[in-house]
Amino acid sequence: MSHWVNVCALDKIFPGTGVCALVDQKQVAIFRPHASDDVYAIANMDPFARSNVLSRGIICEHEGQYWVASPLKKQRFNLVSGHCLENDEVSVDVYKARVVKGHVEISVS
Repeated sequence: MSHWVNVCALDKIFPGTGVCALVDQKQVAIFRPHASDDVYAIANMDPFARSNVLSRGIICEHEGQYWVASPLKKQRFNLVSGHCLENDEVSVDVYKARVVKGHVEISVS
């Protein structure tokens, strides 16, 4: 059974950046591509570098979808599906994210 966890106020995430939060003992990278209420959440662990760094990656848009490029080895991960653009066999966990009354919430099970 999943439940929503309040992570932070939306205005603590600058548009175009990401942050890391410890949610249910897991590091979650949360991204806010624009000044809107749209937020995305994936695992913070870069599976290639085996380091918790994805929240520091650069958000990019490719073929109408948002991706984050790892700051270490530059592989890109889709912010909706978690799939790696450069290697179809690799992906990261994806979390449901939403904004409620100005606060970012992440769904955990």
